[in-house]
Parts: sequence; C-alpha cells; structure tokens
Amino acid sequence: MTDQASEVGSAEVFSQASSVRARGAGTFDAEVSGEWTIGGVPSGGYLLALLGRAASALTDAGHVIAASAHYLRSPGHGPVQIDGEVLRSGRSVSQVRARMSQGGRGCVEALISTSRLDPSAAPRWDAGVPDVPHVPFDEGISLDPVTPDGIPVAMLHHIDLRLDPVSSGMISGRPSGHGQLRGWLKLLGEEGFDPVSLLYAVDAFPPATFDTDSGCWMSTVELTAYIRALPAPGPVRVVSAVRLIDPEWVDQTCDVWDGTGRVVARATQLAKVLG
Repeated sequence: MTDQASEVGSAEVFSQASSVRARGAGTFDAEVSGEWTIGGVPSGGYLLALLGRAASALTDAGHVIAASAHYLRSPGHGPVQIDGEVLRSGRSVSQVRARMSQGGRGCVEALISTSRLDPSAAPRWDAGVPDVPHVPFDEGISLDPVTPDGIPVAMLHHIDLRLDPVSSGMISGRPSGHGQLRGWLKLLGEEGFDPVSLLYAVDAFPPATFDTDSGCWMSTVELTAYIRALPAPGPVRVVSAVRLIDPEWVDQTCDVWDGTGRVVARATQLAKVLG
C-alpha cells in the first residue's frame, strides 16, 4: 500500500465530518469533529460548511452561492444544534438565516444564499481575480500536522495541502514578506470539492500573516464567501493573501481555482490578531 493510500484509508472524510441530521422544523443536529481543528480549535471554514449544509437542506435551490458568518465563540468538540430559518424562497435564489449553538449558547451566526449552479456555465467576462502562477500539485511542499512552534493541526491528517515553493519560507521562519500563500488543496477520500466543502477551502490555508514579518496568529471574526462555480474533480488551487495588519485586526482574502483554471470561490475575512 502506498503512503497516499494509507493516508486516505485513515482520513476522516469531509462530507461525513460535516454532515447534519434534520430534527424537524428547521432544526438540525451535528457533531463538531475534533479532527478539523488548529490547536484544538475548529476551523472557521469547517463550521461554516456545517451551516451551509443545513441551509442547502432547507431550500430547493440546493447549492450555496454566498455565505457571511460571524463567529461569536468557538464550540467544543461534540454535539451542536443548528437552527435555520428560510427568509425567502425564490425561483432563482433563496436566503436562509442559520445559527449554530452548543449548550444553549450561540457560536456562529450566518446568512446564506442558495441557488442552482450550472456545471456547464462559463463567465461572460472575468477580470477581477488575477490568475497567479502555480507549480503543479505534485511539486508542492506538504505541511507537517504540527507547526514549527509545536501547535497540532489535526485537519492536516485529512487533507493534502501543498504549498508552492515560493510560499514555503514560512515553514522555516523565512517569510517572503509579500503576505501571500499559494498552493493546492485536496480532500482525502473525496473525488473533489462541492459548494459546501468550498466554504472550508477558503479558510483552510495557514494565516497569510505567516508570510510577513509579523508572523502573528489570527482568529476569524467574520468570513464572507462567494461560490462561483461547481469545480472540476480533483484538487483546487488556492491563493490566500493578507491585505492589512493593524495592531488588533487583519484583513485577508482568498481565491480558489479548480484544475481547469476556473475561479470557483472567493472570500474575505476580518480576523483578530492573536499574540
């Protein structure tokens, strides 16, 4: 058995880790996994994916196309409740308010729009996202599931995240200073990404602050994601970039392409500087 096959066999599949169970009247039960975490804290993109899956189940439109989440507090590993309210059910787009709570305390609040994405659709015009050069997936540098300062990143056991060599200086403490990380992302055990797992993809890379002299950790306060297309099977290319680091706040963006070069997701987030 190859190393990759061993990894896939032991991986927690994202679609299962982000599943929700309808209880009735817009309420869902879910289990926050301890495996999709950084330093024991669940990934913000992973939590948004749980809300996105519930919102998709509440509407006939099916595909998440936009989501804006505010993070109130981090849930612990274990059961959570998701309450969804359909604000509008339309022929072309529907809107849902979704709330994750644990032990009666709110954790994440989101507004989510759903629609039908056409797999054959192509942009009429596109000049908003520069197509940054990437090395091939096989030439990317894999990250260890522990940071240089000893913080465990459990989710790296379940994804194949490979940095472009130009972004790899952060691993050895020699950032480029551009505030940009680029590379590839693959979900182990999955054929590829869908609109819900793209909500995770836009927040899966290490903080782009690591590619600056600041090197600070950050905690997501608000995350807005746009899903632009159904991606082709296989890994996706990611560029995560920090735009501004204030004494307390970070502005970060993320762009995602599928293997054909199609832009499939974009995101912005406001994060709190840690340390």
